[in-house]
Amino acid sequence: MSFRFPLLASFLTLSACSAPSVVPTAPEKPAPVPTAVPAPVQAPRPAGEWIDWPITPGDWVYRQDERGSIALFGPTGADAIVTIRCDKQRQRLYLSRAGNGSDAAMVVRSSSMRKEYRAGNTGATPPYLATEIMPNDPMLDAIASTRGRIAIEVTGLAAIAIPLWSEFPRVIEDCR
Repeated sequence: MSFRFPLLASFLTLSACSAPSVVPTAPEKPAPVPTAVPAPVQAPRPAGEWIDWPITPGDWVYRQDERGSIALFGPTGADAIVTIRCDKQRQRLYLSRAGNGSDAAMVVRSSSMRKEYRAGNTGATPPYLATEIMPNDPMLDAIASTRGRIAIEVTGLAAIAIPLWSEFPRVIEDCR
């Protein structure tokens, strides 16, 4: 037994000479700083009255498909900037503006009327903000009889003036 004691004493002596193991601790995370939710950014509007805004370049195209009809406005060979769709089964019109965002105000102006709608993200790629319009909405008649142009303003997007050609009113009539 006396043999074990010196051996044990030497192991204890050696272990006392080794550096203590240090367990690193994770750095403390700073407390989160509360941030204010930013207000929606309103893109700049063209100067002057909407009727004097420059017309957004593009052309209208009319199409029919299994859902109904659609008129698309935008530059040739590019995605549409504005669409109006008639969903025959639902008896609804959908006015869409290219752009990303969540719930937004969509203001539509004709020469005789101004109306604000709620628009939401369609989830499509590319992104669009759209609003649902009943076929008997008086704004649609105001658009169909406007003096050559309408304006569309959506929260967070540039306001635009687009020409009104026969394709837009044709889609309205398809849904009535």
